[in-house]
Amino acid sequence: MLKCPINKYEKGHCICFCWMMVMMIMTKRLRTLLCDIDYRSIYARFYSSKVDLRKLRPMILKRIERRAKDYPIPAMVPVAQEVLQARDLLIQGVSVLLKVFCVTACKFCPEVYIGEKGHLIQTCHGYRHRGKNRVHEWIYGGINDILVPVETFHLNMFQDVIKHQQRFDFPRIPAVVELCYQAGAEIQDKKTVCPSTASFNLTQNDNFEPEALSNSDLHTIASGTLTAWEIVRSGVKKLLMAYPAKVCKHCSEVHVGQSGHKARLCGVFKYESWRGSHFWKKADVDDLVPPKIVWYRRPQDPPVLVDQGREFYGHAPAIVALCVQAGAIAPAKYNCMMKVQGLPSPTK
Repeated sequence: MLKCPINKYEKGHCICFCWMMVMMIMTKRLRTLLCDIDYRSIYARFYSSKVDLRKLRPMILKRIERRAKDYPIPAMVPVAQEVLQARDLLIQGVSVLLKVFCVTACKFCPEVYIGEKGHLIQTCHGYRHRGKNRVHEWIYGGINDILVPVETFHLNMFQDVIKHQQRFDFPRIPAVVELCYQAGAEIQDKKTVCPSTASFNLTQNDNFEPEALSNSDLHTIASGTLTAWEIVRSGVKKLLMAYPAKVCKHCSEVHVGQSGHKARLCGVFKYESWRGSHFWKKADVDDLVPPKIVWYRRPQDPPVLVDQGREFYGHAPAIVALCVQAGAIAPAKYNCMMKVQGLPSPTK
């Protein structure tokens, strides 16, 4: 019997070499096949040529018109009416309290403080954010510093999108009033449709004498004002679950409706990062009814808040701090923010 002259080691090398050659040939063929494939055809959307978009357009428009019949939602009409009534009481209550208690605002930034002299906490960024960690320069504040006015275009819910050339054709009213109007609330007083600053000023009575109010009267007014604030926020939260509202991602512009408008008003201020059209996202309660967060002075704090104890001081919405100063009891959900039972700041 003849033996193979090839050694077993040489035989193993030959098998490995043949296997490598086969793999190289298969890899080369696979590359040629992959190059011939058009990936655009794989991920492209294929629409049937038999579908006529001109015939679909009337069907889509009729569907939108039928959808408009479902609004306003009957169950949300009492909620919207309650929000409007609570808003009127809120404005009246704040107007009365501002004649008794002093509110100060910074001259160069949006900082607000409930008190006569302000605080010494260095959080001012200066005019147009040109500074950093400066002491505030205080002036007397008003109702717009407590209740921040948020305005939007007044239109129907299923109206066409407002273009940039049409931005002056539609009036601007408070966003809460527009939301309640689209929810089916009846606006009996035409002053409610006016801009927020005008409606705020119309509720103030110049002949009012703050000395005529007793402590019990102030306590009653403050409690009612705080209750109206909670009703407005809870009602707006319910309405936003049924009616759409948008807010710009780069600025504070709010639009109540299906889709945002196309007015190129974003970035009109130099400190804003975006220029041109708005970038819309879903709005929240804080966008329509913003809580102005201020420093809150507790009984264990010094008469004037200093910068060294800023880690121990609490915060509160401006309307809550004003009502608490008038004798109202703050809801329990604000206790953590206000640090009611927190330690006092160390004194030197």
